[in-house]
Amino acid sequence: MASLLRWTVLRSTVLRSTVLACLAGAAGPALAAEQITFVSQGGAYQQAQTKAILDPAAKALGITINQDSAPDAWPVIRTQGATGKPTWDVVDTPTQDCVRGGKAGLIEKLDFAKIPNAAAIPAEYKTEYSVPYEFYSSVLAYNKSKYGKNPPQSWADFWDVKKFPGARALRNHPFATLEAALMADGVAPDKLYPLDVDRAFRKLEQIKPHIAVWWTSGGQSALLIQGGEVDMEMIWNGRVSAVMEAGADADYTFNQGVLQNTSLCILKNAPNLATAVRFVNEAIDPKLQANLPLNIPYGPGNPAAFDTGIIPASLAAKLPSAPENAKKQAVLSAEWWTSEAGDAALKRWADFVQKK
Repeated sequence: MASLLRWTVLRSTVLRSTVLACLAGAAGPALAAEQITFVSQGGAYQQAQTKAILDPAAKALGITINQDSAPDAWPVIRTQGATGKPTWDVVDTPTQDCVRGGKAGLIEKLDFAKIPNAAAIPAEYKTEYSVPYEFYSSVLAYNKSKYGKNPPQSWADFWDVKKFPGARALRNHPFATLEAALMADGVAPDKLYPLDVDRAFRKLEQIKPHIAVWWTSGGQSALLIQGGEVDMEMIWNGRVSAVMEAGADADYTFNQGVLQNTSLCILKNAPNLATAVRFVNEAIDPKLQANLPLNIPYGPGNPAAFDTGIIPASLAAKLPSAPENAKKQAVLSAEWWTSEAGDAALKRWADFVQKK
């Protein structure tokens, strides 16, 4: 999903249609059903959500869901928006795309009166243009044998090279990395925004000489911790969970993680706007949301999913958006990252990484 290259997501482009009759048990041919075109990122992730959410939603609403996929939807959103007659209706994409698109007149402002299932979702997870669909986290992972019974448990620990010696890795991107630097400098997870960018970069300058690798993909980050090339790193929780299940001598903490998500948003002038709104409401239904982690270990976008009894407690403990885990973390602000200050921080990052 900033393209989200996460552990089971294969960013291949697929086109798939889910076709369901709008009248169950009808004796004759079904009447032409309402339809939407839904876009996600493809691969194992889109296959999982088809089973968990899309097919059940289509059946419940009596609609046809035509699927497309785009590993990076933003360029297509801009292209379709420029025509004024988009072919897509609903997109599952990083929240930043929804907000940036909304500000540019490319994404519809949501009428939450028509999306009652959004009422259970915390305000910090929603924007006027989007609702959260699934969550993942940037977390601190470490080599268990290296640190024994006293492993690093905070970004201050990550920055403490004397108490916690060893090779380190950070993501080569400012999302979550600037937030981690500020938390390492003592800023509380719920007091990060607006980001003090100068302070964050000063803190990053302190750790920069100790960073062995600035990773650029989820696969690379997984190999670093799995192969023992680094002793601790920032990594997406799904990636480290996968290598742990494969036998890697690693663990991680949700403490001071940075909670991030993809969202659902609707293109401006969507060809099936009313049906798209109905679909968005159904897609964040707590029971359908609870189905998602049963098929792929991502956190549901609607926290009410954890109250359905569908998600086993053992699985909930591993999911970033579970209430007990979420309260330990910061929530990445799409609003800030799509502001002028956020754009400036993105540009500044390239200079920081390239500078010796």
